[in-house]
Amino acid sequence: MKTCIFGGTFDPPHIGHLLIAQTIIESENFERLIFVPANISPAKKGKTISSTRKRLDMLNLALTSNENFEISDYEINKGDISYTIDTVNHFAKSLDLPKKDLYFLMGSDTLREFHNWKNPKGIIDLCNIIVAIRPGFTPSDIPQWVLDNINFANIPQFEISSTNIRSRWRDGKTIRYMVPKEVWDYINMNGLY
Repeated sequence: MKTCIFGGTFDPPHIGHLLIAQTIIESENFERLIFVPANISPAKKGKTISSTRKRLDMLNLALTSNENFEISDYEINKGDISYTIDTVNHFAKSLDLPKKDLYFLMGSDTLREFHNWKNPKGIIDLCNIIVAIRPGFTPSDIPQWVLDNINFANIPQFEISSTNIRSRWRDGKTIRYMVPKEVWDYINMNGLY
């Protein structure tokens, strides 16, 4: 079963995540896309993020109406720092997926640091990497061996980020249309950010 893993903190999950995921499913003919919220992202160590329970709640609210989307709490249940190599290895084994059927989706902002991740070549050996390009991205500072082993997705570009959403919320600006209404209500009800 052709499967795509989409990892991140999803704090909060927003319309950009959903649009990218849906577009990827359609353009790449995935049978399922699994959102995998990080327990502790190596890129966000020491930064304040919402609890795993609240991030899972928001993700469940955001994904309720799409039968092709799944959520895995693998990284949360594993605990500690969430490394992509461990997650990809877990799904390759537990779902018995060969490389041709296993994909990992990341944004171009994340791609910039991919060569510094834990065992990036091991990730490439286990799965195919698809990169959603964000506005302003240029690959000039990315090592050639990385560029040779990824595929850029042919999807619309959206300039929406969880960081921007949290900042707007703290500044008293609206995040309407940036997150699903259910997520907006949850953020408001729980006093997040």
